[in-house]
Amino acid sequence: MNHDRIHARRPTHDRDRWSTGTIESITERDGHCVVTVETAADDVVELVVTFAIRDLVLSRLDVDDGASPVGERVWYRQRGG
Repeated sequence: MNHDRIHARRPTHDRDRWSTGTIESITERDGHCVVTVETAADDVVELVVTFAIRDLVLSRLDVDDGASPVGERVWYRQRGG
């Protein structure tokens, strides 16, 4: 499976290839993590990532321990599969 890419911080490389969005939800589907993001154009995008990537992104967001990441800004690239 091809996974999408997501960062909690603004990428330092290929900036024009990344989009920004706001986390709407984080769920699980078929053994993968699905991060639903609202784009700047008010579209909704589902990003499929590994649990390791989810954990890394959540650890880098500026939220208190145990707080919801909903509403936090992220950078992403869709690869899909």
